[in-house]
This record gives sequence, structure tokens and C-alpha cells, in this order.
Amino acid sequence: MQSKLAFSVLTLILAIFMVVSCDSADDALTSAEGEQVDEPENPIETEDPVENIEGLEVLNASLVFDGYILVNDAASNRVYLMDKGANIIFEWDLKGKRLGNDAYLLSDGRLLAMLETENPFIEFGGFGGVIALINKESEVEWSFEYSNEDHIAHHDAVMMPNGNILFLSWEKKSLDEANAAGYALNTEVIYDAILEINPNTNQIVWQWHMWDHIIQDFDNSKDNFATIAENPRSIDVNYVVEPDAEGDISHANGIDYDEENDLIYLSVNFYNEIWVIDHSTTIEEAASSSGGNFGFGGDLVYRFGNPDAYDNPFGEIRFDRNHHPNLLKGENKGNILVFANGLSKQQSTAYELELPSTLSLRPNEDNEPITAWSFTQSNLFFGKVSGVALLPNGNRLITEGDFGFWEVTEAGEVVWRYETPGFFWRGYHFDKNDPAIQHLEQ
Repeated sequence: MQSKLAFSVLTLILAIFMVVSCDSADDALTSAEGEQVDEPENPIETEDPVENIEGLEVLNASLVFDGYILVNDAASNRVYLMDKGANIIFEWDLKGKRLGNDAYLLSDGRLLAMLETENPFIEFGGFGGVIALINKESEVEWSFEYSNEDHIAHHDAVMMPNGNILFLSWEKKSLDEANAAGYALNTEVIYDAILEINPNTNQIVWQWHMWDHIIQDFDNSKDNFATIAENPRSIDVNYVVEPDAEGDISHANGIDYDEENDLIYLSVNFYNEIWVIDHSTTIEEAASSSGGNFGFGGDLVYRFGNPDAYDNPFGEIRFDRNHHPNLLKGENKGNILVFANGLSKQQSTAYELELPSTLSLRPNEDNEPITAWSFTQSNLFFGKVSGVALLPNGNRLITEGDFGFWEVTEAGEVVWRYETPGFFWRGYHFDKNDPAIQHLEQ
């Protein structure tokens, strides 16, 4: 059901106590993209909330940033904008379609969404099959189905500056192909790929396949036999050998694009890593180990989060399942936020990591980035989905997949929290004067 974009009386009242706090009244706020954001006109000092809303905790109203959250609830297949008073400001009608998982609001007011195909052949959690652009009237303006017995689009998609769309795909290799590549289990394999589509032509214009960059130390009769520790830019096909995984060896779940360096950041859940891939390559170079701006073809330019994945005894293992890699801009340029699920210890952590200026990846050295900021609490845990995003005032919006949302300051103070039933893929922050919001208001 679609709501008109309007402020309710309750929203106006709650906005009173959601005034943004600055270190100095003369300091301009900056958005997560580094753009200047005007301070609210006539800020009003506030007292306690005027009424209690179930699940809503305003713990320090003066430090809460008064913006919107784009909510992706895969449990009920809903996408909506919510304010910090838990009021739904706008909702799209997916008309019975199921999320699979991401839906992101573009600057022109359209949603870029991953939806589930009606006849999937590959059905791991997060499968999609259909990439779609949905306008504010909930009409599908464009869609592309990428689903058959051998591949399916899944989880995440990103709109590029040139108007093309990057998306994730699971690809299948047969039992014979898996055996030929030295895979340790006697089963077919599902691995990850990244594809770029031009929505004007529906043509795949670029692609990268994990399978082109695998090595193994299990069967020395195979051509890709190698010492894992000496080849950090290659991927050990046998890092995940779990019979219960049904051949799902990588399970990537998130993607971000670095326009300045033409790099892709890929969250690879089962490897507990972020992989960095050179997008400047041609399709042929992306299948090789040479070419592109960094000279490594489609081999990994950089990787971090779990040095154990390439037999490196040096460096901190931070990730045990991970989601939502998102690069920062402005004052935080060069850093990346990642939600570490912490599956084994049942303790999640939100990280901001300072990426090295030179993406060095050497055997038997500490290649891990520096921790610029992190947050955890004993009651912050979910082993699936979830995310973290930077707010314009320096706070972080944390999505806890089976709980809801947290807002936490740079100093680690929890200032706002909202618990509500659902299965929350991510929460995205939007300023109230964001161009995307203005398009919805028109």
C-alpha cells in the first residue's frame, strides 16, 4: 500500500526532540557523501517524547539525527521510508513480488530492487533472479530476468555513474567441472560472479567470474594446483567444503563501487572477506591474471577480513560472516563500513576500516586495514543480513537483521533504537532534503 509523502502531526511533534547536536553552532554538517547539509531552521530545545511507541527508545534525543530510513523487510516483502518517530512516510507496493534482497532509492526517486523470479532453479537464501527499476507509483519501468538452471541474480545491485547496473550472480559448475578444478567434495559447485548490464540495451557489457581465479592444494594432478599462501590474489576453491552447503562455496551478499579507482568491493560471506576487483579490465582481462589499471586482470587487487582464507598467519581475523560493504566519502574518504555478523561467537560488530593508500597484498605479511572505529554490545547479534551506514552528524545507523535499528554516536553512545518484527536486509539513511526524497514529494 502506497502512502502519500506528508508529515503527520505526530511526525512534527517528534521532530522537536530529534534536533541534531553539533560541536559548534557555527560548524556546517556534512552528508555521508561529503556534501554540505543545512542545519534545521529554528531548532527547538526538546523534552521527553510526548507518547510511547512500542519498540521505540529515544535514549538521547539531542544527539539523534533527524533523517529518514529506507527499510528493506524481506520477511513481509516491504520497502518503505520511516522517520525516527517510527512513522512510515512512504511505501512502495511490490504487488506480490518478493524481495531478494536489496532495494535502494536512487536520486531520481526510483527504486533499484532485486526481486525473486517466479520459477527459480537456484534457491539459496537471498536468491533473486529479477533486477527492476520501480517508480514512485510502484510501476516497474524496467526489469531484467537473469535466471535459469545455470545462473541466477541474487542479493544486491548497484547503479553505476554511467547508468549501467552491477549485480551479483550465482553460477553453476557440474560435478565433472568441479572435479576437474580440484574441488574436494564430490558435488556440483555454485560460485559467484559479477555482471554489468546496460539497461538501455539489456546487454551484459562486463563480467567477472570467481571460477576464473581459483587455485587449490588438494589434487596435484590438476592444472590449478598451487600453494595457497604464496598466491594471495587467487581464491582457494576448497576454503569452504561443507556438505550441508549444497555446493554453495562463496555466497557473496553485497557490492559497492569505487568510481574514482574503478574498483568493486565484494562481500563474500562464506570466505569471511571483502574482495577488491579491478573493473577497468576488459571481459577478456577479467578472466585472466593481467591487464587493467592495477595489472592483475581479474585476480584480487586486495582482500581483507580473514587472512586465514589464503593461509596467511599474519593479520587480525575480524569477520565471521559479513555484510554491507559501503565506501565512505567526504572527511571519511578512504574508509569502508562493514557489518561483521560474528556467527561463531554470536556477537556482531560494526566496523569502520581505514583502507591502505596502496592496496598491497603480499604473502605472509599483515595485509589487513586499520580499525578506525568499531561498535559492539552484548545484545547486538544476528548471524544473517544486517548492515551499518554513516549519518551526516557522524553517528552510525546499524541494522540488526532480526531486531530493527540502532543509532550510535562516534563515541559509542546508543542514542536511538527501534525494535520491530521483520527480517531486515539493510537500512539506508536519507536526508529529508535529499533529491530522492524531493522526487517522491512531487
